[in-house]
Amino acid sequence: QVRLVESGGGLVQAGGSLRLSCAASGSIFSIDAIGWYRQAPGKQRDMIAAIINGGHTNYADSVKGRFTISRDNAKNTVYLQMDSLKPEDTAVYYCNAVLTITTDVGNSQRNYWGQGTQVTVSS
Repeated sequence: QVRLVESGGGLVQAGGSLRLSCAASGSIFSIDAIGWYRQAPGKQRDMIAAIINGGHTNYADSVKGRFTISRDNAKNTVYLQMDSLKPEDTAVYYCNAVLTITTDVGNSQRNYWGQGTQVTVSS
């Protein structure tokens, strides 16, 4: 059973830092792309950071210079280091991955979502 399991959300003061983790588990052949989305109340879910198989990263303009995405391939884990947090960063943060999984009929590329973790930044 393939899952994305997140941790690290919580409450932090403006200017502070948090690190989110997302571990992919299950019969995974490869992580083709993995990243983070966030959704604030009343707003759409937006991609904020992603990293692809070759190591390329991209960030939403709103978090460039403050957030850093990284991965530990041996652990099938992606991290989001969030520094200089602002109240407008308050949102539910979701891990998303494009995974090639192993099935009984061969490999299959699929998109998975984590359960979401709340990040709240106080003024």
